[in-house]
Amino acid sequence: MPQLSVNIDHVATVRNARYRGSQNAAPGASSDLFAEPDPVRAAHECELAGAHGITVHLREDRRHIHDRDVELLRPLVRVRFNFEMAATDEMVAIAAKVRPHSAMLVPEGREEVTTEGGLDVAGKKDRLRDVVMRLRDAGCFVSCFIDAEDEQVDACAELGVDICEVHTGPYAHAFAHHGGDFRQAELDRELPRVSDAGQRIVEAGMRFNAGHALNYANVRPIADLEDIAELHIGHAIISRSVYTGLQDAVRDMVALIE
Repeated sequence: MPQLSVNIDHVATVRNARYRGSQNAAPGASSDLFAEPDPVRAAHECELAGAHGITVHLREDRRHIHDRDVELLRPLVRVRFNFEMAATDEMVAIAAKVRPHSAMLVPEGREEVTTEGGLDVAGKKDRLRDVVMRLRDAGCFVSCFIDAEDEQVDACAELGVDICEVHTGPYAHAFAHHGGDFRQAELDRELPRVSDAGQRIVEAGMRFNAGHALNYANVRPIADLEDIAELHIGHAIISRSVYTGLQDAVRDMVALIE
């Protein structure tokens, strides 16, 4: 049974919608001690509800999670702390200082609303080889967010990556477009793509995770895949929490996965 890591980025998105100008000398740090909702409190609520991990993405433009959030979360999170990051010198230095349990390398575009597509590990092996080595030297498990493609899995294995998170966006899009009807060729094609990539990941000695656009309607077929270790889900959980509260939203997702 896969475990659940809850991405709490969009708790910070709501906070920043009100306190968007509250930054001081530390990049992305809030100068208003009463700014809410607080991602640190959100992490605690997720833990109480049974989450196995907490995920945050510190973007280069600090659009949601801020540096101060990461510094506070690392010593307070009692489950696995997963740090999503671009493969830049700045982010590698922050990860080496914070020392998350896992550091996940993702592509990053300034204009995108959320991460679109997997990291091109195969096309950036020379650059990423040094990044992977520095993160492992800092004591982090290294993860890469990749599309369900053989060449990307093989490149991760070559670089000594510990974990591959398979991008489930195409599957989620097909599920929504066809109303979850697996008799439709597009949806029937996308789930095996994720499954086949996962099998290749495990055979290469890496951990198979999955995430992106997973929600309460589409998560079960992914959770049922063989050898899947962890699901990373954020937006759907934070959205439901507006109506149910965060603990209930997390518990509902844990129950579906189980």
